[in-house]
Amino acid sequence: MSFVVVLGMAVALAMDCFAVTLGLACGAKGLTAKQAVRMGAAFGGFQAVMPVLGWFAGDRLLGLIASFDHWVAFGLLAAIGGRMIYESFELSDEEKACRPDQTQGSRLLVLALATSVDALAVGLSLGVVGGGILFPAAVIGATSFLVTVAGAKLGPVVGRVVGKRAELAGGLLLIGIGLKVLFEHLAG
Repeated sequence: MSFVVVLGMAVALAMDCFAVTLGLACGAKGLTAKQAVRMGAAFGGFQAVMPVLGWFAGDRLLGLIASFDHWVAFGLLAAIGGRMIYESFELSDEEKACRPDQTQGSRLLVLALATSVDALAVGLSLGVVGGGILFPAAVIGATSFLVTVAGAKLGPVVGRVVGKRAELAGGLLLIGIGLKVLFEHLAG
């Protein structure tokens, strides 16, 4: 498989990472460099590991989760987005400053899992085609890392354009991504 094809696939998979990070980073303070790297590492790591799992597990794993994987991704993203929308209306600036960091712990793992479900199917398709997996997985992971960090850096710019309702916009964006995943799988 050519590098151009692998890179195209990697960029397509990384778009969810970019959008989620952009949504989280568009708050007034944005994300610190440490938070951006932590998100990039988590998203890139999951995006690199999931195709490998799909490649090794083959039809067995995909057959077990294919009927509901899109619902899981939608549910996770909708729950996080819904919480962001709620907090955009209900929390004062002081309360927002005290809330848990979205870029660490279980919150970050949930986001990384939700954005990497499609990478599992990519790994399965690479296994069916008979191609190797290590090079594509490395390119997918590195691309997701870089795109995530870019989303973290662009977030404050988007936040300034959107204004005080940046968190509302971020929550709507996460729900939109969840709906996109759901509709693509239901229609496909």
